[in-house]
Amino acid sequence: MSKQEHIDKIQNLIKDIKYTMMTTVNSEGHIHAWPMTNSEISLAAKEIWFIGDKKSDVVKDLQNNAQVNLSYATQDEKNYVSITGHAELPDDKQKLEELWSPVYNAFFEHGKEDPDIQLIKVVPRGAEYWMSGSSVLNMLKMTAAALQDGKTAEDMGENHTIEF
Repeated sequence: MSKQEHIDKIQNLIKDIKYTMMTTVNSEGHIHAWPMTNSEISLAAKEIWFIGDKKSDVVKDLQNNAQVNLSYATQDEKNYVSITGHAELPDDKQKLEELWSPVYNAFFEHGKEDPDIQLIKVVPRGAEYWMSGSSVLNMLKMTAAALQDGKTAEDMGENHTIEF
């Protein structure tokens, strides 16, 4: 499978996932994961967008250290994606207009004109995905392996790592 086919597969896996866990590094060097709402995901353009709050700890972390990890999990297929990259904190009114949804009014007193809105753009550097396939079939494989001394379950799904 080509690199582009893997990127397309990852895009397809995460395109409908509403939330991700964004892991940042704080000023003390500790890692912390934050639930974030996905605003736009375009791996082809190397852009994953979020809307944050300038006063939030996640934005403060990103100001000190731009390294991030984004973790995704699908509920139905039990597939997982981990994306590493760096975050940028752009001031882009046109992009905010494009990403804005009335739902964000619940978080920002002055709507999209709120001075505390901070766009977060993650530029991916690499990704890894795990596709477990049929959970029923995998359970049967694990059970069969567990009942046979020294045997391990095989062909439990697909795993691949790419660099952008």
